Amino acid sequence: MTGTPNPSSAGSNGAARVQTKISVNDPKIMVNLLGAKDEILRLIERTLASDVHVRGNEITITGDPGENATAERLFSELIELIERGETLSVDSVRRTAAMLEDATAERPAEVLTLNILSRRGKTIRPKTLGQKRYVDAIDENTIVFGIGPAGTGKTYLAMAKAVQALTAKQVSRIILTRPAVEAGERLGFLPGTLNEKIDPYLRPLYDALHDMLDPESIPRLMAAGTIEVAPLAYMRGRTLNDAFIILDEAQNTTPEQMKMFLTRLGFGAKIVVTGDVTQVDLPGGTSSGLKVVREILQNVEDVHFAELSSSDVVRHRLVAEIVDAYARYDDEQERATQTVHAVPDRAASGGRSGRRR
Repeated sequence: MTGTPNPSSAGSNGAARVQTKISVNDPKIMVNLLGAKDEILRLIERTLASDVHVRGNEITITGDPGENATAERLFSELIELIERGETLSVDSVRRTAAMLEDATAERPAEVLTLNILSRRGKTIRPKTLGQKRYVDAIDENTIVFGIGPAGTGKTYLAMAKAVQALTAKQVSRIILTRPAVEAGERLGFLPGTLNEKIDPYLRPLYDALHDMLDPESIPRLMAAGTIEVAPLAYMRGRTLNDAFIILDEAQNTTPEQMKMFLTRLGFGAKIVVTGDVTQVDLPGGTSSGLKVVREILQNVEDVHFAELSSSDVVRHRLVAEIVDAYARYDDEQERATQTVHAVPDRAASGGRSGRRR
């Protein structure tokens, strides 16, 4: 890619407009940059303040110097993504533009091409800056809390890092656990074998494993104890050495359960705790261990709290909008409650008590 600025006429507001030309020498890169039926190009045009015109292998950007510089950087990042083997999508363009707009220290091309696992032509990698920082935190800390709404990849990326660590022989086993809240962790009254009783609560973890390992190898690894999937109650009384341990749905632990789980940490082990503090299913009045633990461990070295938000949602775009809508609703309800509590009753303010005579 080569870029050349050229002077142009002044714009309607009197500001000087210049032209910047970018030459793309590889036709395959240009095809990817345009997208099917120019879908990617149209999105880029809507994203940028500068005018964009493509002819042959040349992209002409017209606008004021600052807008052109932003446009040139966007094209540069997108071209590098393609050169690193990415096929551009509408989502990847939006995420790249958002990172550039936020002026993050990390380059979008580096964030979106960090490979964690590859299997059968599918590569697992962070898709947002928040996810990249979460993955980096897992590499750099012994205990990491991944906290955020549904669809932000908290558990999936933790699972990918666990499989990566096992494959690289950094750990000798993976332990995956969740609290079985719906059954109160008292599974005895449910019909069937133990596996049949706990299966509904652990199924999402099995599903993620099937994405990352050959399905035929999973029963063998589980039989050997290399991979263990179990309810949280089964962690009590154990010391887990040389293991990558993931606690999922941690918002549904009590403070006592959270303490029990974290103190299972043994030598050569790493813990990742994931959860969404807005979706607590504990009985009324019971505190969430995930909410309490931040206050307790926030200043402890080698413990990191990674915050993910609606901007890190990688499911359908509506999921992010739903998450934001619920957050606004919860804020409004909380403000309304605080307002009601702040208004003194009539008796306290000297009026009638309301008692019938």
